Amino acid sequence: MAIGNFTLSYMLFTILHFCQFVLAIAVCALYGVELDRARKANVSGDSKWIYAEVVGGLSALTALLYCIPYILRFAAIWVWNLVLFILWIVLFGIFGKMYINENPEGNHDIVRMRSAVWVVLANAILWLVSFIANLTYWWMHKERRSRFTSRARV
Repeated sequence: MAIGNFTLSYMLFTILHFCQFVLAIAVCALYGVELDRARKANVSGDSKWIYAEVVGGLSALTALLYCIPYILRFAAIWVWNLVLFILWIVLFGIFGKMYINENPEGNHDIVRMRSAVWVVLANAILWLVSFIANLTYWWMHKERRSRFTSRARV
């Protein structure tokens, strides 16, 4: 099924990448508050929050690039999706250990950070889905040629 020149799979990938973009920007905003607070206190930012910003920025940029038509046809796209999934899982592990079992006791900053941990997990799951979908797409649409001469299509 095609809408204009775009197939259903392209439209679904675009929706997936839009969701990844929105969640990455949300993570950048949630963790950026702590970096801004450190900047105002003339303290260097903690490496954990800087890592969160870098992962969020890379993911947002990647999701935007993936919305360009035909960029998903490159063979190595699924590898980069796997790398981003791993980065998100590491981020979830870092902040999950810090905030999931933390009792907020009325502290709104801890409540915000606990919510941010779940946004990170949701983004990690979306990158896992993107990895599996792109790997499947690449496997199903790769050009197959014979093993010995590479001329005949199989």
